[in-house]
Amino acid sequence: MNTYGHAFRITIFGTSHGPGVGCVIDGCPANVPISLEAVQLEVERRKPSAGIGTPRAEEDLVQIQSGVHEGKSTGAPIQIFIPNRDTDSSKYAKFRQTPRPGHADYPALMKYGEGHDLRGGGQFSGRMTAPLAAAGGVAKSLLAEEGVRVAAYARSIGQVVDQEERALEDLGSVYEHPTRAATQELDGRMQREILAAKEDGDSVGGVVRCLADGLPVGVGEPFFDTLDGELAKFMFAIPAVKGVDFGSGFAAARKLGSENNDPYRIEAGRVRTSTNHAGGVLGGMSNGMPLDLRVAFKPTASIAKPQGTVDLGTGKEAILKIEGRHDPCIVPRAVVVVEAAVALVLVDLMMRGGYIARQC
Repeated sequence: MNTYGHAFRITIFGTSHGPGVGCVIDGCPANVPISLEAVQLEVERRKPSAGIGTPRAEEDLVQIQSGVHEGKSTGAPIQIFIPNRDTDSSKYAKFRQTPRPGHADYPALMKYGEGHDLRGGGQFSGRMTAPLAAAGGVAKSLLAEEGVRVAAYARSIGQVVDQEERALEDLGSVYEHPTRAATQELDGRMQREILAAKEDGDSVGGVVRCLADGLPVGVGEPFFDTLDGELAKFMFAIPAVKGVDFGSGFAAARKLGSENNDPYRIEAGRVRTSTNHAGGVLGGMSNGMPLDLRVAFKPTASIAKPQGTVDLGTGKEAILKIEGRHDPCIVPRAVVVVEAAVALVLVDLMMRGGYIARQC
C-alpha cells in the first residue's frame, strides 16, 4: 500500500523518471496555517549538496494543487505535485536482465514482471521521499500549533561518529552544513569520509538521530499502534533504512535494570525523569520526555565498482558495472526525510488520541 495513517493520511504517487512525484494528504483540519514557502524549504533541504551528492539537479518546485487557500488549509485533501525535470533513463534498461545488487530490481521483477518500471528505481527510488519531505512541512505546521518541535541531524557517516548527546536546542545550524552534521568540525570530517568513498568508486552509510519535544504524555495507541511501533514502521518505508532504535536501544540489552530505568522526579511542578534511556516512550506511549530515536541507513547500493550479479536471460552469473548519477552517501539528504516521517506519525497519533482536534 502507498497510504499511511488513520486520522491523518498520506498517499504518495509517481515514479523516479515519470512526469513527477507527489502526495495527497487527507484528514488535515481546516484553518491550519500552511505556507508554500515553508513546504518548499523542506523539499529544498532534501536536495543533494555539491560534491558529496548526485549530479542530478531537480528544480523540485512544489505545486500545492488543492486543499490550501490563502495560506490556510481548507479541510479538503491537500494535493502536492513535484515535477521531474532532470531525468536520464538510458542506463536502466540492462537492469531488467542483470539486476543491481542491493536494489529492489530482482524482487520487483519477480513480483510485477514486465510491467515494473525500472527507470531510476521506479516506485522504489529515493526520489519518492521528495513528497514525504513536502508532507512533512504540512505536518510540522500542525505540530507547531501544539508546541511540538522535531529536529534531526547526521549522528554518523561511515566511521565518523558524533559522540555528543545533543539536545534539540543544539541543532539550530544543522542545515547550514552539507552533511547535516551538528557542528562545522564534524561536517568537515564527514565530507572527507564521503569523498574518500566516492574517489574509490564506493559509498558509505550512516545514522540519523531525531529528537522531538513538547509531546503531551500518552501519545500512542497500544497494543499494535504504539508510538515507537508506528514510527519504526514509517522509518522502514524510507528507502535504505536497515535499523531503528529508541533511547538506549540495543545497548539496553547489556544494562542492568537499575542502570536502564529512568527515575522519576519533579521539575518545575512537572513529572520528569532523571535520564532518558526509554527515548521518551513507555508502554508504546509518550512519557513526557523528549522522543529520541536513531535510524540507520545502509551505504548507497549504486556504486562504480564492478559487482557480481546474474543474467536472468541466460541463467548464468555475470559482472555488472553501474553507470549514472548516484549519491555516494544518502544520509545528508535523509535527515529532513526522517524529520518528516516523525512529524507525520506524531500528527496522526495525536489526532487519533484527541490531542489535535479534527477541526481547528
